[in-house]
Amino acid sequence: MYPLLFHIGRIAIPTYGACTALALLAALAVSVREARQRGLPSQKVWNLGLIAILVTLLGGRLLLVATHLAAFRAHPFWVLGLASPAGGWIGVGGAVLGIAAAVLYALAEGLPLLRTADAAAPAFALAFAINRIGAFFGGIDWGRRTHLPWGVTYRSILAYLWYRVPLGVRLHPVQLYDAACSLLILALLLWMLRSRRHVHNGEVAGAWLFLYGLCRFFVEFFRGDLAGPVMFSHVFTLAQVLSLLAVIVGGILWLQRKPRTETVMQPVA
Repeated sequence: MYPLLFHIGRIAIPTYGACTALALLAALAVSVREARQRGLPSQKVWNLGLIAILVTLLGGRLLLVATHLAAFRAHPFWVLGLASPAGGWIGVGGAVLGIAAAVLYALAEGLPLLRTADAAAPAFALAFAINRIGAFFGGIDWGRRTHLPWGVTYRSILAYLWYRVPLGVRLHPVQLYDAACSLLILALLLWMLRSRRHVHNGEVAGAWLFLYGLCRFFVEFFRGDLAGPVMFSHVFTLAQVLSLLAVIVGGILWLQRKPRTETVMQPVA
């Protein structure tokens, strides 16, 4: 595919990195728009999103440095992003730190957690879809071998060097499976927010957690980059365990029928 978007001199801009940046910007824009629709202060929601993103990125980088301290002492410039995380748990750890920082900020600013989460849910769905499309073009998180007619074959040497994707063999476009799930979920969430008169606080966020967790659990079976795969407790991957947790939490939020205690407010600038 196209792992390199473009380069300026010796500076290379990877397609996956560019799509990830676009996904984050799109998520911020959508979350602010949904915040206005739900009567939340858009500036505070914007700040919350920035805090979550920065803490996630910085936290993941610090975890990477802490677990590979000797390598970073020998190559200090790797801290700027020239090295990729070796384990998925580092990304998860960064995300946990980002979520914790966002929750603390929301509590400090008096933002209602469930209603804020509802505003952020469509943003997450859109961001995940864009990110997975970038992963497909770059070759990261590639799929298992397949003989199905819609399989994809990578031939770029950069895709192999950067992400170790097998070249010249037909693979499941697992990233597009994931992106399609997120786009369908996004359509459902927007329908819930626009068409239904009574959407309970936390219901939209719960729907996203439940549906995406369910989709991601099954999509993981088509992943080929897990090398074996590396299993969690010899049964599921770490991503599948987290997906099951998301299904449980999302189901609790989605299926609750507690009447709304807050009236719909006029959009706030």
